[in-house]
Amino acid sequence: MDRRRLLAAGGATALLAGTAARSAGPAPSKRPPNFIVVLCDDLGYGDVSIYGPGGLPTPNLERMAREGVVATDYYAPANLCSPSRAGLLTGRYPVRTGLGYEVIMQQDDRGLPLSEVTIGKALKPAGYATALFGKWHLGHLGAAWPPTKHGFDQFFGIPYSHDMAPLSLFESHAGSDEVARSPVDYPQLQQQFYDHAERFIEANKDRPFFVELALSAPHLPEYPHPGFKADTYAGPYGAVVAEIDSILGRLLAKLRALKLENDTVVVFTSDNGPWFEGSPGGMRERKGGGGYDGGYRVPFVAWAPGRLPAGRRVKSIISGVDILPTFLAMAGLPPLAGVELDGRDITAVLTKGAPSPHEALVLFDNETPIAIRTQDWKYVDAIYYRDHKLPMMLFPYQELYDHRADRTENYSVAVGNPEVAKAMKARLDAAKATFAHYKHADIPQAFKTLNAQFAHIQD
Repeated sequence: MDRRRLLAAGGATALLAGTAARSAGPAPSKRPPNFIVVLCDDLGYGDVSIYGPGGLPTPNLERMAREGVVATDYYAPANLCSPSRAGLLTGRYPVRTGLGYEVIMQQDDRGLPLSEVTIGKALKPAGYATALFGKWHLGHLGAAWPPTKHGFDQFFGIPYSHDMAPLSLFESHAGSDEVARSPVDYPQLQQQFYDHAERFIEANKDRPFFVELALSAPHLPEYPHPGFKADTYAGPYGAVVAEIDSILGRLLAKLRALKLENDTVVVFTSDNGPWFEGSPGGMRERKGGGGYDGGYRVPFVAWAPGRLPAGRRVKSIISGVDILPTFLAMAGLPPLAGVELDGRDITAVLTKGAPSPHEALVLFDNETPIAIRTQDWKYVDAIYYRDHKLPMMLFPYQELYDHRADRTENYSVAVGNPEVAKAMKARLDAAKATFAHYKHADIPQAFKTLNAQFAHIQD
């Protein structure tokens, strides 16, 4: 980290330290609020220090949590990257968008359909400036590319995960067919994403704006910035998480410096649980691991002084598909017409600690519903075991978990709660019927090619 960034990070920490004890502050203005989503890549529930002991040090996130609202039961729209990002931007379960299967690969021609209404598109009628900085991963071939075709005025970032090659940085602006391309300096990526976001915020401080700051970290492999030490017990992973936390501190300090804190809603979260490294916080499974919480339940903090209370923790089940309808409601815009959303407005959850507007959340394994979560219960009907996906119907028992007691999903309570298990299975069966016609008849060609390439590999 260069001297300027070190000073900025230190200033952010000092400024936040001085304001952490304050509550709402001045009342927000009557203009529509700005929205910023800081979306990490593969950050686990246990990788941060706001959910109890054992997490990595994230002091800026802790301060954000003290000044905002922490959700303990927030579910990403999917347990993999591309579908999760599609769900967050559209407010729809990703199977509806055609992106419910795995992730988009380098030679994959799938992409987010132009017919889908993203948060960027949805906010345009209220005069929002919109931008996405960082990782896109919703299609880089054909009509889906670049992101400025999807309601964003500006894009600077990478087309997919930073472990995929070849990789370049791209920049585009709405209204132009030109897409600039530049080489990647991996240790500088996250700082470059933030720097572009900061300049955009400064340029649009006098009008409402929406920014998705889609960091490509801590996705493996780690590329620690030189300013962050990799010699702790968490190694390079810990250094990358420290950089993420520093960027968050810089962002909140910048909003205060611009006097935008009372006109801005900031959401911090992750696209799915951790991959081969990182901590799911004691929950079962990881990224891509089926219907257990380790791949789905991730950190979520919402910060909006004067609009959201300080120091609140909510246990109501919410999802990334709720962000679009919630932002629309906060902006004073009506619900989307002619679009079937799975998300719900969770403003009352965040402001009042209200019960969830969802009777249940559906969790998918690719395009198939594999688990159902209500406020109190979780029902899972398939598991991964020794390279096979096995339906629980093969065994003489069911997987029902009581989230009021066993938050780690270690012990099924189906035997003692047969009526609950029956009702939860009926919910899951209904979800399978609802989404069955969205499933593709075959897997994408990119995965046929990939499977053929790996077919010869033996242990």
